[in-house]
Amino acid sequence: MQVQAALNHDEAIALERSYWDALVRKDGKRAGALSGDPCLVTGAQGLRSIARDELEKMTEAEGWSLQSYAFEDVRVLAPAPDVAIVAYTVTQQVTMNGASRSFRAADMSTWVREPAGWVCHAHAESLLDAEA
Repeated sequence: MQVQAALNHDEAIALERSYWDALVRKDGKRAGALSGDPCLVTGAQGLRSIARDELEKMTEAEGWSLQSYAFEDVRVLAPAPDVAIVAYTVTQQVTMNGASRSFRAADMSTWVREPAGWVCHAHAESLLDAEA
């Protein structure tokens, strides 16, 4: 049995960016393919366990859009060859129900290598500040 190498720093950031890019494009299929089934999500609205098909629908839903995002202070920890944790601060520009807002948050994702590839099984976001 061959043991695969842990995800390196650049590969982990690329995975995280591919997820955020799917949100910008409102590409529910891609966001779903990168998510565990279910995926645990925590944030300002509490704790949720989101099934892959529900996440796809949420990504494509009207009423919100992510215009842009920028990562800062990205840190990657690979505690096992098939697990990677990515933590960072992110500034995001979103539109919700017609109102544009900018948020700065601390985010963290836990990625697990499965037979079909890497998927995010948990994501947490803590708001640091927000502009109306």
